[in-house]
Amino acid sequence: MSLVIPDFLKPLLAQPVAIFGGGVSGRSVVALVEKLGGRGVIFDQKGADGAPTEFRAAAAGAHPLVVYSPGFLPTHPWVAEARVAGAVCLAELDFASLFWRGSLIAITGTNGKTTLTEFLTHALRSVDRDAYATGNIGYSFSQLVTDRNGGAPDSIAVCEVSSFQAETLRYFRADAALWTNFAEDHLERHGTMEEYFQSKWRLFERTVGGHVFAGSSVQHYAEKFGQTLPAESHVATEGQGGDVLLRGTVFAHYPQRENFLIAAAWWRSYGLRETALYAAAQSFILADHRLARVRVSDGVTWWNDSKATNFHAVEAAAAGFAAPVILIAGGKSKGGDVAAFVRRLSPLVKHAFFIGETRSVLATFAGAAGLSHTVCGDLSEAVRRAAEFAVAGDNILLSPGFASFDQFKNYEDRGRQFVALVNSVGATVV
Repeated sequence: MSLVIPDFLKPLLAQPVAIFGGGVSGRSVVALVEKLGGRGVIFDQKGADGAPTEFRAAAAGAHPLVVYSPGFLPTHPWVAEARVAGAVCLAELDFASLFWRGSLIAITGTNGKTTLTEFLTHALRSVDRDAYATGNIGYSFSQLVTDRNGGAPDSIAVCEVSSFQAETLRYFRADAALWTNFAEDHLERHGTMEEYFQSKWRLFERTVGGHVFAGSSVQHYAEKFGQTLPAESHVATEGQGGDVLLRGTVFAHYPQRENFLIAAAWWRSYGLRETALYAAAQSFILADHRLARVRVSDGVTWWNDSKATNFHAVEAAAAGFAAPVILIAGGKSKGGDVAAFVRRLSPLVKHAFFIGETRSVLATFAGAAGLSHTVCGDLSEAVRRAAEFAVAGDNILLSPGFASFDQFKNYEDRGRQFVALVNSVGATVV
């Protein structure tokens, strides 16, 4: 069965489609446009694969349809130029959603959304549902639509949606939306906590029938910012007691416990057996760089939590240890109240080693908060100094709290380099 093209798109696809961004999502849009019988032209500011690096009025007039990647602000000059020329401008997620035939479960949150997306997909497949993890997880919705030919009516797309993707949605419709938590992040793009919250709130507005599920912190901020959540959407995710059925799983303790509670709320509403969800939890394995133990050396345990790119994630990770940790943190700023972050972190940390662009500002606030710390030139120095500082029984935790793009390609690259450095520390693994 071929993909059904909405009537309003047919004349727009008769001319080349301008695609802003030559990354994963941009390339997947090219593939989808070609599957629809059209032709896509990538424009990329860095000139990826020889793509044009400028988009001016003359180009705008030749492309009545523009599809842009999540990295492009809605106010980006190229998007503005296209709109002035009368082009229809759609975000990649919006564009892809027009061609998906199956159900769609949208997942968002400041933290945990990738794990929840992966776990819910894993659990659905365990009960023989045709489910696919897609979206911000690294497998774009456009690519899924292309690969699965729009999916079957009984297919389920479990779609991770970032605030960057949610803020401009127009056609995207979800059958259910799950919002794990909300905390300070991405203020370099959204400006204020309220703007950041409202960008994610658009996802709830795009959910058919209001089948939404929100964790405790989301409920708090909804009230603060004047939004109303239906009572049935409330999921108590903070401060919940232990669950013997989760013993031995990644969801036994916080912060991962929160993800299971949100998943369980949707699972029950969908009419699926809760025993199957618990069984799926037993077989679920976390992806790399999420509070993973790297090695134990001379009684010191090393942990890789490179995925922690905001304050909330670092605090949750550090709070999970019985005693204060030795922390390696720092990177490229995403905005936010660094001073308050360091004050909250201080009782959870025995000593901090700061790296990256934010190392000096972190050191300044650490001094004011009385947090013992060392400023390091790079991750290699931080690992070496931490190894020298630690004694048996200590936990050394890489949980940066900031973006990786100052010194690394991405958080995966940062995590891989950390693991390699830790494994090069000259001690016997036990």
